Amino acid sequence: MSFQTPITIYDAIKNISSRKYLLPAIQREFVWSEEQIERLFDSIMRGYPIGSFLFWKVSKESVKKYQFYEFICHHHQGKTHNQKAVLLGDEEIISVLDGQQRLTSLYIALKGSYASKVPYRRWNDPAAFPKKYLYLNLLKEADDEDLNYDFRFLTEEDAKKRDENTFWFKVGDILNFDPQDPSQINDYLIENQLATNKFASKTLFRLSDVIFKRPIINYYLEEDQELDKVLNVFIRVNSGGTQLSYSDLLLSIATAQWDEKDAREEIINFVDEINSVGRGFSFNKDFVLKTCLVLCDFNDIRFKVDNFNKQNMSVIQDNWDKIKESIRTTVELINTFGFDYQTLTSNNAIIPIAYYLYKKDLRNNFVTSVNFRGERDKIKKWLHIVLLKQTFGGNSDYILSIIRDIIRQNLNGFPVEIMKQRLKGTSKSLDFGDEEIENLLEYEYGKKYTFSVLALLYPTLDYNNLFHQDHIHPKSFFTSREKLLKLGVKPEDIDFCLENYNKIPNLQLLEGNINMSKSAKPFIEWLDENYKNYNAKNQYKELHYLTGLDLSIVNFKEFFCKRREMMKNRLRQILVS
Repeated sequence: MSFQTPITIYDAIKNISSRKYLLPAIQREFVWSEEQIERLFDSIMRGYPIGSFLFWKVSKESVKKYQFYEFICHHHQGKTHNQKAVLLGDEEIISVLDGQQRLTSLYIALKGSYASKVPYRRWNDPAAFPKKYLYLNLLKEADDEDLNYDFRFLTEEDAKKRDENTFWFKVGDILNFDPQDPSQINDYLIENQLATNKFASKTLFRLSDVIFKRPIINYYLEEDQELDKVLNVFIRVNSGGTQLSYSDLLLSIATAQWDEKDAREEIINFVDEINSVGRGFSFNKDFVLKTCLVLCDFNDIRFKVDNFNKQNMSVIQDNWDKIKESIRTTVELINTFGFDYQTLTSNNAIIPIAYYLYKKDLRNNFVTSVNFRGERDKIKKWLHIVLLKQTFGGNSDYILSIIRDIIRQNLNGFPVEIMKQRLKGTSKSLDFGDEEIENLLEYEYGKKYTFSVLALLYPTLDYNNLFHQDHIHPKSFFTSREKLLKLGVKPEDIDFCLENYNKIPNLQLLEGNINMSKSAKPFIEWLDENYKNYNAKNQYKELHYLTGLDLSIVNFKEFFCKRREMMKNRLRQILVS
């Protein structure tokens, strides 16, 4: 390994575009934010060092032995994966061991785009990810006191907005100028009426200089062809800076050790697959790798390099199809329980379910067959309980090992009662006291545990349908003291109303289309319009814990307290049994 003559950013970009520079399978995916890229370019413009790089020269004989990936050019947050490189194997390549994030950032800024999610828009909305390009303001320094240059990712439409302090230059357009012909930059400045602006002229020429002329890419070159040594170098180099996650590191080792499948591609694609079930989930590589350790019955399930040795990885590879099927079935099952990325508050909580299905060799019919209805109900109740008890918070490896042992020894049915007895009196107890049950009703609309409390109170709903958390008395009634007074609420009750309207005793689960029709109508009015039949209205009231309650907004405090007591008694029946 030796230090090489530095090259320019332009040379590096050319090498990436021509696929001379590629990424090994042991590299993690691109994770840098827009702000990190903007700051990188500010550092480059100011002449600051941007760190050294580590490259691996792979001979044409070795190229065929390994898998490589191309750099990302157009980044889409949460969706973009590196494309597998198709190589003929007739020439050597340079594989980037350290510096992927920086080089990808340079490549995106100069040749590509960055699409990040707009806050509050849905993930499945195409408009939530507008394509943006890196721009540089030629008229003014950055407002941020830590920066000199105003680099920003903007849509093309936003970049057209100009005033006396703003002229956005697309950074990638610098590649259209011939660095040997400065008259081209001068012509551009004249054409855009910037020739007399010293800051604009100085900034644009400096950008050209740092891209084309300054050799700031300092790199070491490793030429050894032994993967073991390269892996060791990779791990050592990545022990600092932007840390690799355990899953990135372990996935890199899995990729190197699987001989029949591409571990990286298999796991990343599988994560995408299970995240697309129902309304979507937020599983990651960590979850899948941890589940592999548990399902394969390894004694040690910690995220340690030693646990991903060749022998263990061989076991995982041999059982990969069955592991995938068990996880997939588990995710499809909890989707029927009404869970999604917002309401499943611990991914690790479903690993015991996957383990049970794996050991029982159960498949998709478990999700739908009437023969398993009792088992499904038992698992659903257990899952809500462990989520509310936060059983898998903290040291989840410890509790996963205990529960796995219980399941392995009790496969006649999902052993909820045995788990409860085993954990009784410990910090992971599944028992609820009165105070805990009281506290469950303090959860508010949209909070992460609210769904589980409501789902326990509504066990008979078909969660294959979309249910909304709905305010019985519309939240629009509680926007001000004046509004409540106008509705007839007693002055002495108003503080209580404002403090409690968002809590579970004023919430119900309604099918999405029904909730949309309910909108902000007074509840009594909506109920009378939609349930004219006496028996149907009484069934609705019984289902929603409303029997015998005064449903007028005027007596909200009384309604809230009585419904809270009904719910508390029902939760006590469900949880203290």
